[in-house]
Amino acid sequence: MTEVVFHVKPRDIPSNMTEIVHSETEYEDLLGQWSDLESGLGVILSNPASTQEFIRRVLQYDRWMQSLMQRDPDVGLYLLFQLAGNSPVGYSASHALVCATLCHVIGASLGASTDERGSLVHAALTMNIAMTALQDQLATQTDKPTQLQKDAIRLHSAKGSLMLANLGVIDTLWLDIVSAHHDDTVDKADLRQASPATRLARILKVVDRYAAMISPRMSRAGRNASESARAIMALASPSTDAIGHVLVSAIGMCPPGTYVRMDNDELAVVLHRSKQANHPYVAVVGQANGELLATPRLHNTAEGPPGIRSALAASTVRAHLNHFHILRLGVHAK
Repeated sequence: MTEVVFHVKPRDIPSNMTEIVHSETEYEDLLGQWSDLESGLGVILSNPASTQEFIRRVLQYDRWMQSLMQRDPDVGLYLLFQLAGNSPVGYSASHALVCATLCHVIGASLGASTDERGSLVHAALTMNIAMTALQDQLATQTDKPTQLQKDAIRLHSAKGSLMLANLGVIDTLWLDIVSAHHDDTVDKADLRQASPATRLARILKVVDRYAAMISPRMSRAGRNASESARAIMALASPSTDAIGHVLVSAIGMCPPGTYVRMDNDELAVVLHRSKQANHPYVAVVGQANGELLATPRLHNTAEGPPGIRSALAASTVRAHLNHFHILRLGVHAK
């Protein structure tokens, strides 16, 4: 197999969003980098034994993801949620990238050291390595899993950890997180006293569940973001409550890139988080009568009506939007 390489070399990190989306060409380049990152990850997860220097590739994709997020986290989340919410094709890689990015975003707030965050993100990227093909298949099948598929799902955590070790991973924390990311015993641990492996596996388990809820399958549409966040909070226990709250606090009930219905029936897409929790900047793109606006309109929901009435699943929005023009509005979001 040909060695996996970057299709687009990450550029120097610009200082603000204006530089990132200054032109449609730069927007296409940025979108292409996220897409290339997702597809490259899909290749190495589907063919790990045939990938030259597999571990180096995982670390390389981690650095690439971090560089894209450092440019502007809101733009990164916007593009990431757009990619994740639009299609079940290539689900395994998309899901891994969403989970890794969210773990990167919330890891420090949950007390993870730099080394621990690295192990957590690497585990998120590779946690389903033992069922990549099956995960893609399950995303596109309408029937319930067969018994054989259920057995593979049940065993994939332990098998994945073993596969990674055989590929040369010597980071025991990375391996332990992958092995335990579906283990129910981590739910009972007190995060303040738990071992690093247990604490980080619990973080990944919550993020994994949230990301699975928002992503579409052939058998169902993805949930909207706020419904998924509320479901995570409803499942919270003393050990998981902090994780759910930090996740929602970090990205919002309606993260950048997700669709919302305003309380005047207009359609909008969340553009940028604001200093006031759950009062983001949105780009209003559709009128109450269903017609699209010729030019999207920036609105800060923290400053007054209209407010957000409800979040929408990406699959329910059929409009073809010019996301470059929408992201350009973010230059004015403070």
